[in-house]
Amino acid sequence: MQALRKRINHTICIILSLLFAAHLSAAIGGELNGKVVAISDGDTITLLDSTNTQWKIRLSGIDAPEKSQGFGTMSKKHLSACAYDKNVRVLWEKRDRYQRVIGKVIAGDVDCNLQQIKNGMAWHYKKYAKDQALADRDVYAAAEAIAKSHREGLWIDSDPMPPWEYRHRKKGG
Repeated sequence: MQALRKRINHTICIILSLLFAAHLSAAIGGELNGKVVAISDGDTITLLDSTNTQWKIRLSGIDAPEKSQGFGTMSKKHLSACAYDKNVRVLWEKRDRYQRVIGKVIAGDVDCNLQQIKNGMAWHYKKYAKDQALADRDVYAAAEAIAKSHREGLWIDSDPMPPWEYRHRKKGG
């Protein structure tokens, strides 16, 4: 009887360890897969996974115009064309202060974050560039420089207001 109790306790410990490890890996990042069911704006989507869990995803490495800002609506439409109603992979490392997952959205073989920059629908968010893989950081920065030089999207304006400045001014700061 005592041997059976030890084996049950050992099994419970293993199960709890596995559950803790799974929970920990979900807390620190990884990969999400699912269908994009909503586009909030040019840098935020909602993903529905296979367990019908909704995930709010903030696209990493970019900052798109606010909805009330010039190109805000167009930025949202471009992100919709890339990701809406599609099955995507989200590679992520952390969450923001609103508990949104911060990640790279990949539809098929297309990096939607990068597409937003290439089309002039978002800035490379250099404030958080250190959080990106070096290769992504370099590619996103180069894509912004090219979009700017070709006057793509929001770069048609000679001095577009970045969304972080727009938000700051709206707060009255």
